[in-house]
Amino acid sequence: MTAASSSPGFSTTVEALRLREWLLGPGQATLVMDQFSADDFRLVVDDRADVHVNSKDGQFYLGWFPFGRAGTDGEGWKIAVAGTAKVRGYQMTFDTETPADIVAAAVARVLETSPPV
Repeated sequence: MTAASSSPGFSTTVEALRLREWLLGPGQATLVMDQFSADDFRLVVDDRADVHVNSKDGQFYLGWFPFGRAGTDGEGWKIAVAGTAKVRGYQMTFDTETPADIVAAAVARVLETSPPV
């Protein structure tokens, strides 16, 4: 037979409650842009200072909108990969305050999964 605990609430450890420092703020967009080579991608800066990166095969798109994408509520980054006739593509969006380190990690993973053929 076991006795019920006499102290109410939950139990935890000091380590589980320690504070963390979280990466905040937009950071440096070059962390993202430096991943693209002129051999495989085209880069265009438009009249709003938005940056657009397209793969030469047209299946990958990255947009960086430092002041927010027109017509959206603070969208700062858009990643899109086109699908095929049998498999749908996908999109990811991040707001203007998403740290560039986070977007760079997402872009790196997308690029890692798309080896040249």
